[in-house]
Amino acid sequence: MAGIKIKRNDTVEVIAGKDKGKRGKVIRVIADRNRVLVERVMMIKKHLKPNPQRNIQGGIAEQESPIHISNVMLVDGEGNKTRVGTRLEGDKKVRFSKASGNNIPEKKK
Repeated sequence: MAGIKIKRNDTVEVIAGKDKGKRGKVIRVIADRNRVLVERVMMIKKHLKPNPQRNIQGGIAEQESPIHISNVMLVDGEGNKTRVGTRLEGDKKVRFSKASGNNIPEKKK
């Protein structure tokens, strides 16, 4: 099985499911389950009990739910959806956009 080519802080677009067409930043990659957490995508409602010790008020909170990695595509620097490839430049492995051929820059937090 190939490794996961989408990383934290990448911008992705949902290509399948109820949130198809939405774009967001990857918050977390859950590699063992092949899922990613994308901000403001797959929002669910979670019921919370009040907990005064942890200063939790309780009620109904909305949060992101993981989405399968096959249902998202990376958005390159030009704003296009693309597949991701890897190649060696010198002795360093870099990711590149299969659509345009340009390198995908590593994003900092």
